[in-house]
Amino acid sequence: LSAIDGDRYHIAQANSEVGPDGRLIADLVSARYGGDFVLVHPDKVEYMDVSPKQTVSVATALIPFLEHDDANRALMGSNMQRQAVPLIQTEAPLVGTGMEAIVARDSGYVVLAQRPGVVESVDATRIVVKTELRKKEAGSKKHEVCLDTYDLVKFKRSNQSTCITQKPVVSVGETVKRGQVLADGPAIDRGDLALGRNVLVAFMPWGGYNFEDAILISERLVRDDVFTSIHIEEFEVEARETKLGKEEITRDIPNVGEDALRDLDESGIIRIGAEVRQGDILVGKVTPKGETQLTPEEKLLRAIFGEKAGDVKDTSLTVPPGVEGIVVDVKIFSRKGLDKDERSKSIESEDVLRIQREHQDSLRIVEEEKNKKIRKLLLGKVVARDLMDGETGEIILKRKGKMAPEILKKLSDEEVRRIVLSDPEDQKEIEETERLAKEQIEILQTLYDEKVGRLRRGDELPPGVIKLVKVYIAMKRKISVGDKVAGRHGNKGVVSRILPEEDMPYLPDGTPVEVVLNPLGVPSRMNVGQILETHLGWAAKALGLWVSSPVFEGAAEAEIKALLKKAKLPETGQSSLYDGRTGEAFQSPVTVGYMYTMKLHHLVDDKIHARSIGPYSLVTQQPLSGKAQFGGQRLG
Repeated sequence: LSAIDGDRYHIAQANSEVGPDGRLIADLVSARYGGDFVLVHPDKVEYMDVSPKQTVSVATALIPFLEHDDANRALMGSNMQRQAVPLIQTEAPLVGTGMEAIVARDSGYVVLAQRPGVVESVDATRIVVKTELRKKEAGSKKHEVCLDTYDLVKFKRSNQSTCITQKPVVSVGETVKRGQVLADGPAIDRGDLALGRNVLVAFMPWGGYNFEDAILISERLVRDDVFTSIHIEEFEVEARETKLGKEEITRDIPNVGEDALRDLDESGIIRIGAEVRQGDILVGKVTPKGETQLTPEEKLLRAIFGEKAGDVKDTSLTVPPGVEGIVVDVKIFSRKGLDKDERSKSIESEDVLRIQREHQDSLRIVEEEKNKKIRKLLLGKVVARDLMDGETGEIILKRKGKMAPEILKKLSDEEVRRIVLSDPEDQKEIEETERLAKEQIEILQTLYDEKVGRLRRGDELPPGVIKLVKVYIAMKRKISVGDKVAGRHGNKGVVSRILPEEDMPYLPDGTPVEVVLNPLGVPSRMNVGQILETHLGWAAKALGLWVSSPVFEGAAEAEIKALLKKAKLPETGQSSLYDGRTGEAFQSPVTVGYMYTMKLHHLVDDKIHARSIGPYSLVTQQPLSGKAQFGGQRLG
């Protein structure tokens, strides 16, 4: 039904009560008609909504207790979930809406099983699942063993400079169904979307440190890497053909000490694992200088004595200000037909070795499966010729004898292959198994040759570029003062102080709270959903539950109270807190509970900037503006 047609019909709400026969129970039902809400008799209702969630978007459907939030704040909440940074340790929300698994699955970041099977091997980089394909040919049921290999993405950079990595959630020997989650992606916890962490919050003022949306957090969140994320920056440099000659990527840079070059290899490219900071050289590069016109004699002398220092200038790629981290990857692209340098060759040989190893694994599993199947087919069958022991030459089994398990155990795979059965049907089945295995091995070999061929070819580069080098630097960002954090209800704030754990307010049982929020941030903003989430989160944590409270059909106040009572927590959701500095109780009870909190992409380390001397604008001779240009304050 389109939106235009919908105006002509009476449409009941999705959560209207329905009897077992599918009829509406109530005498009067709330329905939409002609753009209005009307109460009508059930007989007049022609259509019914599918789900209460159908009126909101996916991002909004992830907000629990949305019906208690003001629209402006709900809008901020759904927009800020897009800015959440994937954390090192993911954790699904205690209070969700039931949409988390659907969003994670549809995001394309989780690895799903294509076919049912058994997990053959698992490591950090790939998962191998053994599946059986049933081939129904001419009524016979033939099984062909097939391997599904799922390669996992490790520590790749996203366009937001965050880290994309997948980690397996299945173990060897586990049986998997089609569509089951095999590996989590970034910000996904066992197949559920997990954009933040569940933290213990208290709504109370604390020494003015949470005035005007500021947030006070415990040192534990820093120490235990609760809000720590990995960010990967990409830097690239290209060697081009200039009018004066070719630029060269090299370790031989004029007027640079050996100390600055200690982490570069013989090709002038930094090694993986090097710790770098502002100003360090990542890739050494020299460009021909063209000020002096040399006479032919000078050119000859230069050519003989190789005095290059005079006619080249240093144009190396260095680390920009504000970046400090570890080199995690280097990619080198060189033009087709050019000789590769040592570094390119070593990267290529590593990749070839990895592909070879994976290829050998696949071949081994196909062989093993084929041998298993042949042995199974031979059991209890009649042999056509005498069977001899390969070493001693004795006859183990006379012709027309039946194959017993103990005889099969003694035989090697090579000897098993030479057995001929008297029944032609059985013999045909064994030959068919051999043929299928051979076909599979041929397919695997073709794939392997393709992969290696792709590695050995040169790269397509823009005209004029001889070589392109990309360096990836990973940074570990702990939460710090000035970082922006937010809940799912548009309740955002900036970390103002990180307090030692022992100074934080603590509960009567001695548990220190992790975040202190300002209660004045709730009434005027009218996003009461965060308070209900806090109450329900406290009860859920105490009972060890994960709760789903879907949009427009969420938990009622009475249900939250019942859960708090069951968890032996105060039904008001408030507890008396004690000051960590003095040990005295605060005057009134304080609302305490678990709230889902996200760290947003507005990180202080990316924004902080200082300059003394730097570039100036050519026209006005004022400093440039902005961090990207290393600018400053413009005066005059």
